[in-house]
Amino acid sequence: MSTSGQARPPKKDRREDARETARLMRAEQVKRDKRRRLFLRGGIGIGLLAVVAIVAVVIVNNVTAKAAPGPANMASDGILLGSDGTTVSAATTAALEADADPIATEQSALSDTANIVMYVDYLCPICGDFESTNGEQITDWVTAGNATVEIHPISILDRLSSGTEYATRAANAAACVANYDPNNFLDFNAAMFADQPAENTTGLTDAELTSLAQGAGVTSSNVASCIADQTYSDWVDASTQRALDGPIPNSDIDAVEGTPTVLVNGVKYSGSNSDAASFEAFVTEQMIAAGTTE
Repeated sequence: MSTSGQARPPKKDRREDARETARLMRAEQVKRDKRRRLFLRGGIGIGLLAVVAIVAVVIVNNVTAKAAPGPANMASDGILLGSDGTTVSAATTAALEADADPIATEQSALSDTANIVMYVDYLCPICGDFESTNGEQITDWVTAGNATVEIHPISILDRLSSGTEYATRAANAAACVANYDPNNFLDFNAAMFADQPAENTTGLTDAELTSLAQGAGVTSSNVASCIADQTYSDWVDASTQRALDGPIPNSDIDAVEGTPTVLVNGVKYSGSNSDAASFEAFVTEQMIAAGTTE
C-alpha cells in the first residue's frame, strides 16, 4: 500500500511511462538543437550581410573617387604665374597622373617676391568682387616681377547654376587653358570674372567659355574640345576635395573653407575683398615680415 493513499501502477506501466517521458525529452532536445542551428545559420547570414555591406560601401566610395589625371602646369593643383620683369609666364610642370598627390610649390626660390595664392570659384560673386578690386594691381605686381600668383580654380557652387554645373565647367575650362596655353592663363582668369554670370543662372555655355578664352588670347585649337568634353572635370572634383579636406601647404590654414581664399606668403588675407588699399597694405605687411622690403 502506498503512503500516498493511491495505488502504485504496475511495474510494466511504470516502464512504459519512463520510455514515453524519455521519448518526449529527446523530441524536445531535437527541437532545441534545430532552433539553435537555425539561429546560428541566421547569425552567420547577418554577418555575411554586414561584410557585403562594408564591401559595397568600399566599392561605392572607390567608384565615387574617380581616377583623375590632371592638366599640365598644375602639379600643385594650381597654376603658378610669374615674370622676368617684362612678360608673364607660367611655371611648367608635368601633368599629374590619376590618383597622384599634388606637388606643393617650392617656396625657397620665391623669397624675393610677394607670393599670392588664390582659391577661386568662377561662380562666386565675392571672388568676382576681389578680382574687380585687386586683379589689375596683382597683374601689375606680377608683370613687374614683384609678385607671383598661384591660382587654384575649384568648384563648390554647382548647386547655384540651375543644373548646368557651371562652377565645374568653368574650372575645367581653366584647366584646359592651363594645359594648352598656360602663358595666357592670367588674362583668361581676368576675363572669366569680367564676364561672370550671376548665381542661380545657367552660366556660360561651353561655346561661350571657348569664345571667352579665345578673346583672352588663347590660340590652341585643342581648348575648345577640352572644354566641350569636360576633359578635366574629374580632376576638378578631386582637386576641390583636396582643398576642402586639406592640408594646405605653405600656409597658416588647415583647409579651404570658402572662396575666395587668398594667401600672401602663406598668411590668409581676412580683410575686405572690395578694398584695394586694405589688400595692398596686407601684401606690404607680409613682405616686411618676410624681410623682402623696408
